[in-house]
Amino acid sequence: MASRLWASKAASYLRLSVFHRGFSSVVEDLKYADSHEWVKFDGKSAVVGITDHAQDHLGDVVYVELPEAGTTVTQGSSFGAVESVKATSDINSPVSGKVVEVNEELSSSPGLINASPYENGWIIKVEMNDTGELNSLMDSEQYTKFCEEEDAKH
Repeated sequence: MASRLWASKAASYLRLSVFHRGFSSVVEDLKYADSHEWVKFDGKSAVVGITDHAQDHLGDVVYVELPEAGTTVTQGSSFGAVESVKATSDINSPVSGKVVEVNEELSSSPGLINASPYENGWIIKVEMNDTGELNSLMDSEQYTKFCEEEDAKH
């Protein structure tokens, strides 16, 4: 909070406009885990990343620990980590399967997770074992409500 206040004062002094975000964005056609990962799916192919809500709470991402292609991931289990200026957080897989691609751009540009969590900041692509696992994840409305309730507790 203090850093936002400082940034606002600095921006005011420099006569810059500052955009204060309300609630983070949620994309409609994705599924969400309660650990704040999203999954975009097409058949058995899935793209996984962390949500805008998660990156907003983490702050500036400075490092992403990525798995290697070929690694097996399990729904609800950690496959990597995100390190920010505030904390380090595990990244859990919302689906089970085999990692078929890793976003190598995150190695040199981890800030893509902050700038574009649902597009350029994706983390892994997975060939899912069981598409039925998607049924245990939240849709955008459920996830929005989940985040609002979680934020109200803090």
